[in-house]
Amino acid sequence: MKKIIEVEHLTKTYRQKRAVDDLSFQVYEGEILGLLGPNGSGKSTTINCILSLLSFEHGSIKIFGEKMHPNNYAVKRNIGVVFQDVALFDELTVYDNIDYFCGLYIKDKTMRKEYILDALKLVGLEEFVKFYPKQLSGGLLRRLNIACGIAHKPKIIFLDEPTVAVDPQSRNNILSGIEHLRKNGATIIYTTHYMEEVEILCDRIIILDKGKIIASGTSDNLKSLANIEEKITVEDVDMSDKKLEKIKDLKNVENVLYCNNTLVITYKKGKNNLPTFIDFLKSEKINYQKIFSERPTLNDVFLELTGKELRD
Repeated sequence: MKKIIEVEHLTKTYRQKRAVDDLSFQVYEGEILGLLGPNGSGKSTTINCILSLLSFEHGSIKIFGEKMHPNNYAVKRNIGVVFQDVALFDELTVYDNIDYFCGLYIKDKTMRKEYILDALKLVGLEEFVKFYPKQLSGGLLRRLNIACGIAHKPKIIFLDEPTVAVDPQSRNNILSGIEHLRKNGATIIYTTHYMEEVEILCDRIIILDKGKIIASGTSDNLKSLANIEEKITVEDVDMSDKKLEKIKDLKNVENVLYCNNTLVITYKKGKNNLPTFIDFLKSEKINYQKIFSERPTLNDVFLELTGKELRD
Protein backbone atom coordinates (compact mmCIF):
# COMPACT_ATOMS: atom_id res chain seq x y z
CA MET A 1 0.00 0.00 0.00
CA LYS A 2 1.06 3.57 -0.67
CA LYS A 3 2.50 5.46 2.29
CA ILE A 4 0.68 8.76 2.85
CA ILE A 5 2.35 9.82 6.12
CA GLU A 6 5.84 8.73 7.20
CA VAL A 7 7.04 9.58 10.70
CA GLU A 8 10.65 8.59 11.41
CA HIS A 9 12.40 8.85 14.80
CA LEU A 10 10.26 11.78 15.93
CA THR A 11 11.42 13.27 19.24
CA LYS A 12 9.83 16.23 21.01
CA THR A 13 10.86 17.48 24.46
CA TYR A 14 9.08 19.82 26.86
CA ARG A 15 11.22 21.16 29.70
CA GLN A 16 13.54 18.14 29.67
CA LYS A 17 10.59 15.72 29.52
CA ARG A 18 10.19 13.71 26.31
CA ALA A 19 6.59 13.96 25.17
CA VAL A 20 7.43 11.95 22.03
CA ASP A 21 10.36 9.56 22.20
CA ASP A 22 11.97 8.34 18.95
CA LEU A 23 8.58 7.60 17.39
CA SER A 24 8.29 5.96 13.95
CA PHE A 25 5.17 4.82 12.07
CA GLN A 26 3.44 5.07 8.70
CA VAL A 27 -0.12 5.78 7.60
CA TYR A 28 -1.28 4.14 4.38
CA GLU A 29 -3.59 5.44 1.67
CA GLY A 30 -7.28 4.82 2.30
CA GLU A 31 -7.00 3.44 5.83
CA ILE A 32 -8.52 4.63 9.08
CA LEU A 33 -5.75 4.57 11.68
CA GLY A 34 -6.74 4.70 15.34
CA LEU A 35 -4.19 6.63 17.41
CA LEU A 36 -4.88 5.77 21.04
CA GLY A 37 -3.31 6.40 24.40
CA PRO A 38 -4.04 7.64 27.91
CA ASN A 39 -3.87 11.33 28.74
CA GLY A 40 -0.31 12.57 28.38
CA SER A 41 0.74 9.71 26.12
CA GLY A 42 1.92 11.99 23.30
CA LYS A 43 -1.03 11.77 20.87
CA SER A 44 -1.71 15.50 20.57
CA THR A 45 1.99 16.35 20.42
CA THR A 46 2.51 13.81 17.64
CA ILE A 47 -0.39 15.18 15.60
CA ASN A 48 0.71 18.79 16.09
CA CYS A 49 4.21 17.87 14.93
CA ILE A 50 2.82 16.13 11.83
CA LEU A 51 0.80 19.27 11.05
CA SER A 52 3.90 21.47 11.59
CA LEU A 53 2.14 23.31 14.42
CA LEU A 54 5.03 22.32 16.68
CA SER A 55 8.76 22.16 16.06
CA PHE A 56 10.70 19.08 17.20
CA GLU A 57 14.30 18.24 18.01
CA HIS A 58 14.89 15.09 15.99
CA GLY A 59 13.30 13.02 13.25
CA SER A 60 11.52 13.62 9.97
CA ILE A 61 7.94 13.79 8.74
CA LYS A 62 6.86 13.24 5.14
CA ILE A 63 3.36 13.64 3.73
CA PHE A 64 2.66 12.47 0.17
CA GLY A 65 6.39 11.83 -0.04
CA GLU A 66 7.26 15.47 0.67
CA LYS A 67 9.01 16.77 3.75
CA MET A 68 6.48 18.55 5.92
CA HIS A 69 7.22 22.09 7.09
CA PRO A 70 5.12 25.12 8.18
CA ASN A 71 5.17 26.73 4.72
CA ASN A 72 4.30 23.64 2.70
CA TYR A 73 0.88 24.95 1.71
CA ALA A 74 0.51 22.55 -1.23
CA VAL A 75 0.45 19.67 1.26
CA LYS A 76 -1.63 21.51 3.85
CA ARG A 77 -4.33 22.16 1.26
CA ASN A 78 -4.96 18.40 1.18
CA ILE A 79 -5.26 18.05 4.97
CA GLY A 80 -8.41 18.48 7.03
CA VAL A 81 -8.33 18.83 10.81
CA VAL A 82 -11.23 18.51 13.25
CA PHE A 83 -10.04 19.27 16.75
CA GLN A 84 -11.89 18.20 19.90
CA ASP A 85 -12.70 21.80 20.86
CA VAL A 86 -15.44 23.18 18.63
CA ALA A 87 -14.08 26.16 16.65
CA LEU A 88 -16.86 28.13 14.94
CA PHE A 89 -17.90 31.73 14.36
CA ASP A 90 -20.96 32.53 16.48
CA GLU A 91 -21.96 35.44 14.23
CA LEU A 92 -22.09 33.24 11.09
CA THR A 93 -24.81 30.82 10.07
CA VAL A 94 -24.19 27.10 9.54
CA TYR A 95 -23.79 27.67 5.79
CA ASP A 96 -21.52 30.70 6.21
CA ASN A 97 -19.29 28.91 8.73
CA ILE A 98 -18.67 26.09 6.26
CA ASP A 99 -18.27 28.61 3.43
CA TYR A 100 -15.59 30.49 5.38
CA PHE A 101 -13.45 27.45 6.16
CA CYS A 102 -13.92 25.91 2.72
CA GLY A 103 -13.03 29.28 1.16
CA LEU A 104 -9.57 29.12 2.71
CA TYR A 105 -8.81 26.41 0.13
CA ILE A 106 -11.43 26.61 -2.62
CA LYS A 107 -11.58 30.02 -4.33
CA ASP A 108 -13.93 29.12 -7.17
CA LYS A 109 -17.42 30.07 -5.90
CA THR A 110 -19.32 27.52 -8.00
CA MET A 111 -17.09 24.66 -6.90
CA ARG A 112 -17.19 25.88 -3.29
CA LYS A 113 -20.99 25.88 -3.26
CA GLU A 114 -20.99 22.29 -4.52
CA TYR A 115 -18.49 21.28 -1.83
CA ILE A 116 -20.52 23.00 0.91
CA LEU A 117 -23.70 21.20 -0.13
CA ASP A 118 -21.81 17.88 -0.10
CA ALA A 119 -20.52 18.61 3.42
CA LEU A 120 -23.99 19.55 4.65
CA LYS A 121 -25.41 16.32 3.28
CA LEU A 122 -22.60 14.25 4.75
CA VAL A 123 -23.25 15.47 8.32
CA GLY A 124 -27.03 15.79 7.96
CA LEU A 125 -27.34 19.55 8.40
CA GLU A 126 -29.30 20.42 5.24
CA GLU A 127 -32.25 21.68 7.31
CA PHE A 128 -30.08 23.92 9.52
CA VAL A 129 -28.25 26.07 6.96
CA LYS A 130 -29.70 29.35 8.30
CA PHE A 131 -29.21 28.49 11.98
CA TYR A 132 -26.52 30.12 14.13
CA PRO A 133 -24.24 27.99 16.35
CA LYS A 134 -25.99 29.14 19.54
CA GLN A 135 -29.23 27.65 18.18
CA LEU A 136 -27.72 24.18 17.71
CA SER A 137 -27.54 21.27 20.13
CA GLY A 138 -24.20 19.79 21.15
CA GLY A 139 -24.50 17.00 18.60
CA LEU A 140 -25.32 19.41 15.77
CA LEU A 141 -22.38 21.63 16.74
CA ARG A 142 -20.07 18.61 16.51
CA ARG A 143 -21.43 17.78 13.09
CA LEU A 144 -20.96 21.39 11.95
CA ASN A 145 -17.41 21.35 13.29
CA ILE A 146 -16.69 18.27 11.17
CA ALA A 147 -18.27 19.83 8.08
CA CYS A 148 -16.02 22.87 8.42
CA GLY A 149 -12.94 20.67 8.62
CA ILE A 150 -13.70 18.42 5.66
CA ALA A 151 -15.69 20.61 3.23
CA HIS A 152 -12.65 21.23 0.99
CA LYS A 153 -12.43 17.45 0.36
CA PRO A 154 -8.98 16.83 1.86
CA LYS A 155 -7.10 13.61 1.15
CA ILE A 156 -6.00 13.29 4.81
CA ILE A 157 -8.32 13.99 7.75
CA PHE A 158 -7.35 14.20 11.42
CA LEU A 159 -10.33 13.61 13.72
CA ASP A 160 -9.75 14.28 17.42
CA GLU A 161 -12.56 12.96 19.66
CA PRO A 162 -15.29 13.89 17.14
CA THR A 163 -18.10 12.17 19.09
CA VAL A 164 -17.33 13.35 22.60
CA ALA A 165 -20.42 14.33 24.63
CA VAL A 166 -22.97 13.72 21.87
CA ASP A 167 -26.17 11.68 21.88
CA PRO A 168 -26.31 8.19 20.30
CA GLN A 169 -28.13 9.48 17.20
CA SER A 170 -25.46 12.11 16.49
CA ARG A 171 -22.73 9.58 17.17
CA ASN A 172 -24.18 7.15 14.64
CA ASN A 173 -24.47 9.96 12.10
CA ILE A 174 -20.84 10.98 12.65
CA LEU A 175 -19.51 7.43 12.43
CA SER A 176 -21.46 6.81 9.22
CA GLY A 177 -20.05 10.04 7.81
CA ILE A 178 -16.50 9.00 8.65
CA GLU A 179 -16.95 5.68 6.88
CA HIS A 180 -18.37 7.55 3.88
CA LEU A 181 -15.30 9.81 3.79
CA ARG A 182 -13.04 6.78 3.64
CA LYS A 183 -15.11 5.23 0.85
CA ASN A 184 -14.60 8.46 -1.06
CA GLY A 185 -10.83 8.06 -0.81
CA ALA A 186 -9.84 9.91 2.38
CA THR A 187 -7.13 8.63 4.70
CA ILE A 188 -8.16 9.21 8.33
CA ILE A 189 -6.24 9.46 11.60
CA TYR A 190 -8.72 8.97 14.42
CA THR A 191 -8.24 9.62 18.13
CA THR A 192 -10.87 8.77 20.72
CA HIS A 193 -11.39 7.29 24.17
CA TYR A 194 -14.40 5.31 22.96
CA MET A 195 -12.92 1.89 22.25
CA GLU A 196 -16.06 0.54 20.62
CA GLU A 197 -15.72 3.21 17.92
CA VAL A 198 -12.17 2.09 17.24
CA GLU A 199 -13.29 -1.52 16.83
CA ILE A 200 -16.03 -0.45 14.41
CA LEU A 201 -14.03 2.01 12.30
CA CYS A 202 -10.30 1.44 12.39
CA ASP A 203 -8.34 -0.82 10.07
CA ARG A 204 -5.24 -0.51 12.23
CA ILE A 205 -4.51 0.78 15.73
CA ILE A 206 -1.46 2.32 17.37
CA ILE A 207 -1.37 2.63 21.16
CA LEU A 208 1.00 5.24 22.57
CA ASP A 209 2.20 5.60 26.13
CA LYS A 210 4.89 7.94 27.40
CA GLY A 211 5.69 8.99 23.86
CA LYS A 212 6.38 5.48 22.58
CA ILE A 213 4.41 2.88 20.64
CA ILE A 214 3.61 0.05 23.04
CA ALA A 215 1.39 -1.90 20.62
CA SER A 216 0.13 -1.73 17.04
CA GLY A 217 -1.95 -3.84 14.69
CA THR A 218 -5.57 -4.74 14.07
CA SER A 219 -8.07 -5.03 16.91
CA ASP A 220 -7.65 -8.82 16.89
CA ASN A 221 -3.85 -8.47 16.87
CA LEU A 222 -3.96 -6.29 19.98
CA LYS A 223 -6.34 -8.59 21.80
CA SER A 224 -3.86 -11.41 21.35
CA LEU A 225 -1.17 -9.34 23.10
CA ALA A 226 -3.06 -8.86 26.33
CA ASN A 227 -2.80 -11.36 29.16
CA ILE A 228 -6.56 -11.99 28.95
CA GLU A 229 -8.27 -14.90 27.26
CA GLU A 230 -11.83 -14.89 28.62
CA LYS A 231 -14.08 -12.68 30.75
CA ILE A 232 -17.00 -13.97 32.82
CA THR A 233 -19.62 -11.57 34.18
CA VAL A 234 -22.11 -12.49 36.91
CA GLU A 235 -24.97 -10.04 37.53
CA ASP A 236 -27.06 -9.51 40.65
CA VAL A 237 -24.90 -11.67 42.88
CA ASP A 238 -24.13 -11.24 46.59
CA MET A 239 -20.47 -12.02 47.38
CA SER A 240 -18.59 -12.10 50.67
CA ASP A 241 -14.89 -11.26 50.97
CA LYS A 242 -14.18 -14.90 51.82
CA LYS A 243 -15.82 -16.17 48.65
CA LEU A 244 -14.06 -13.55 46.56
CA GLU A 245 -10.74 -14.84 47.87
CA LYS A 246 -11.72 -18.35 46.86
CA ILE A 247 -12.46 -17.16 43.34
CA LYS A 248 -9.06 -15.50 43.09
CA ASP A 249 -7.46 -18.87 43.86
CA LEU A 250 -9.30 -20.67 41.04
CA LYS A 251 -7.27 -21.99 38.12
CA ASN A 252 -6.37 -19.46 35.37
CA VAL A 253 -8.04 -16.51 37.13
CA GLU A 254 -6.16 -13.28 36.37
CA ASN A 255 -8.33 -10.65 38.06
CA VAL A 256 -11.55 -10.38 40.08
CA LEU A 257 -13.65 -7.22 40.26
CA TYR A 258 -16.82 -6.95 42.37
CA CYS A 259 -18.92 -3.78 42.37
CA ASN A 260 -22.66 -3.02 42.70
CA ASN A 261 -23.53 -6.72 42.93
CA THR A 262 -21.78 -7.44 39.63
CA LEU A 263 -18.83 -9.82 39.52
CA VAL A 264 -16.31 -9.71 36.65
CA ILE A 265 -13.58 -12.37 36.39
CA THR A 266 -10.85 -12.29 33.76
CA TYR A 267 -8.93 -15.42 32.83
CA LYS A 268 -5.42 -15.48 31.43
CA LYS A 269 -5.83 -18.92 29.85
CA GLY A 270 -8.56 -21.13 28.47
CA LYS A 271 -11.70 -20.38 26.44
CA ASN A 272 -14.17 -22.65 28.24
CA ASN A 273 -13.95 -21.63 31.90
CA LEU A 274 -17.68 -20.94 32.25
CA PRO A 275 -18.90 -24.52 33.07
CA THR A 276 -16.21 -24.90 35.73
CA PHE A 277 -17.13 -21.57 37.30
CA ILE A 278 -20.85 -22.42 37.29
CA ASP A 279 -19.99 -25.63 39.16
CA PHE A 280 -18.07 -23.51 41.67
CA LEU A 281 -21.06 -21.23 42.22
CA LYS A 282 -23.30 -24.26 42.80
CA SER A 283 -20.87 -25.83 45.26
CA GLU A 284 -20.69 -22.56 47.22
CA LYS A 285 -24.48 -22.11 47.04
CA ILE A 286 -24.10 -18.68 45.45
CA ASN A 287 -27.27 -17.37 43.82
CA TYR A 288 -27.23 -15.06 40.80
CA GLN A 289 -29.56 -13.73 38.11
CA LYS A 290 -27.41 -13.80 34.97
CA ILE A 291 -24.01 -15.14 33.93
CA PHE A 292 -22.23 -14.91 30.57
CA SER A 293 -18.81 -15.33 29.02
CA GLU A 294 -17.15 -13.15 26.37
CA ARG A 295 -13.84 -12.46 24.75
CA PRO A 296 -11.97 -9.41 26.04
CA THR A 297 -12.88 -6.07 24.47
CA LEU A 298 -10.41 -3.55 23.12
CA ASN A 299 -11.06 -1.51 26.27
CA ASP A 300 -9.87 -4.47 28.38
CA VAL A 301 -6.75 -4.71 26.24
CA PHE A 302 -6.11 -0.97 26.48
CA LEU A 303 -6.23 -1.05 30.29
CA GLU A 304 -4.08 -4.18 30.36
CA LEU A 305 -1.38 -2.53 28.24
CA THR A 306 -1.41 1.00 29.67
CA GLY A 307 -2.38 0.31 33.28
CA LYS A 308 -5.42 1.20 35.33
CA GLU A 309 -4.05 4.16 37.27
CA LEU A 310 -5.64 7.58 36.72
CA ARG A 311 -3.86 9.98 34.38
CA ASP A 312 -3.88 13.78 34.43
